[in-house]
Amino acid sequence: MNRIVTSISLSLDGFFEGPDQDIDWHTVDEELHQHFNDYLRTMGGFVEGRVTYELMEEFWPTADEDPANEGPMAEFAGIWREMPKFVFSRTLESVGPNATLLHEVDPEQVRELREAASGDLVVGGAGLLESFRRHDLIDEYRIYLHPVILGRGRPFFRDAEERQMLRLIETRTFGNGVVLLRYETVRAS
Repeated sequence: MNRIVTSISLSLDGFFEGPDQDIDWHTVDEELHQHFNDYLRTMGGFVEGRVTYELMEEFWPTADEDPANEGPMAEFAGIWREMPKFVFSRTLESVGPNATLLHEVDPEQVRELREAASGDLVVGGAGLLESFRRHDLIDEYRIYLHPVILGRGRPFFRDAEERQMLRLIETRTFGNGVVLLRYETVRAS
C-alpha cells in the first residue's frame, strides 16, 4: 500500500523557516541533495500547497538549463518536471504541466490519490501538512534536523488536539551534520 510521507528540514529548535520566512540556513550539500534525489525519484507524486508549488515551479522546471546548476541540482530538475504534482489551493485557477489542481483537503479523495499513485506521495507546505496531520493522513515523517538554532521563526508542529504516537524506523547522519529522523505513524488497531 502506498504511503503519504512528509519530508521537512527543521532547525534544532523546531523551526522550518526563519523569522522572515528564510530557509538559507538549510545545510544542503551534494551528499544530502543526492539522498533527496534518490528517494524522491521513487515517489508517485508531489502533494503541495500553493506557496510551495509556486516556489518550486519558479525555479526547478528549467534549473538544469543553467550551467551553474550541475550534479544533483540538475538531476532534481528532471525529477521535478516528470513527477506528477497535486496542488491544493483555494486561490489558484490553473497549474502547470503534469499538475492537478485540488481546492479542498478531502480525506477520502486524498486516500484515493494515494492508492492510485505509482508509489508513495510526498507532501509539502506548512499549512497543507498541518491539514493532513489533523486528518491523520500522514503515514511517515522524514525530519531532517539541521545543525542550527534559529531562536525564532515558524515552528513545524503546532498545537495538536490529540497525541500522535510515532515509531522510529531509521536514523542517518550526513557529513554536513544534518540528521535524518524517520518515523512512521502508529495507529490504533
